[in-house]
Amino acid sequence: MEQDAFDLQANSDKIHCMSRPAIARINIGHLQHNYRLLSNLAGHASIMAIVKANAYGHGQNLVAPALLEAGCRSFGVTDATEGAELRSIPSFNQDHVEITLLSGIFDEEDAKLCVQHHLTPAATEPFQLSLLAKSGHRGKVWLKFDSGMNRLGAETPSELYAMAGETGIDIRGFMSHLACADEPDHPLNRIQAERFITICDQLSPNTPKSLLNSAGIIAMPQYAFDVVRPGIALYGAEPVPDRPVGLKPVMSLNGEVMQVRQIHTGASVSYGATFTADKTMDIAVVSMGYADGIPRSLSNIGDVHIRGQKYQMIGRICMDYTMVDVTGSGVRAGDSVEFWGEHISANQVAAEIDTISYTLFTGVGERVRRIAV
Repeated sequence: MEQDAFDLQANSDKIHCMSRPAIARINIGHLQHNYRLLSNLAGHASIMAIVKANAYGHGQNLVAPALLEAGCRSFGVTDATEGAELRSIPSFNQDHVEITLLSGIFDEEDAKLCVQHHLTPAATEPFQLSLLAKSGHRGKVWLKFDSGMNRLGAETPSELYAMAGETGIDIRGFMSHLACADEPDHPLNRIQAERFITICDQLSPNTPKSLLNSAGIIAMPQYAFDVVRPGIALYGAEPVPDRPVGLKPVMSLNGEVMQVRQIHTGASVSYGATFTADKTMDIAVVSMGYADGIPRSLSNIGDVHIRGQKYQMIGRICMDYTMVDVTGSGVRAGDSVEFWGEHISANQVAAEIDTISYTLFTGVGERVRRIAV
């Protein structure tokens, strides 16, 4: 029986190693470059690196240790489960590495996780502070205020601040979030910043403050305060497109040409016959589809990069495959195909289908292997 179990494990490992070519290559050098660049832009403010949602789809187990190596000591995730997962990485099992829960806690179990894994939640409601006090939380909390985005944040900051004092929980700092930082001239940016300053000054002017996200670091550096919270910029997508700062793409999403076939005038391609050839064409079938994170809305309009050239996707993108027009190119089976990365930016791809690079990165499927390069 033990030998059977060993054989099953060996076969499982072999199968995993030989899995289909659907790979997200994560460039650690580019990631660390982006971190250093953002640190310089932030001036005296420290960096809280946002690695929620599996590091924006890049792989938390690859990204977080690389940022730690680059000097980062503060990380932001969504909730206590993500925080516990991050703390379980060996190099993160240290008190000097701060892990903040940007969505705070939801119940008693979350409060217990904060105690067990030394997590620092953001609080927006008094009941969260009560749960933490009941659990014996001896760490700190961020108090998160709404300054005009009308999403998540305390509507009555004074009440939340008073509750923190009553429970005896130490305050790590005050934070809020900007709604329009990627539009530098939007009037709401200054309104929110001034509201936030007013709230903080009324409660405790010397308590550390955090307001800026990736776009804010670039568009509003005068409001860097004590801690900034870059997310998308760490991964190389310029958060303010008309103000590029030299970020480098971290993820290169790659498939492989499985087959090149010739079709003739009048032949259709893929489901629904949405593409019909008007001449004899060479069609490459690529080893990735919408189950891997290639948006179906790129059908018939998106581009890929193969052998130094761009080629258009044709026909509907399938669950496992994407078809590409490679007529007269010499492209053949086994060639690597980039969907976004070094040659086609995620921002460019996102613009084609009226979305943002965040949705592309976080949409990369679990069956896509993340590999550090």
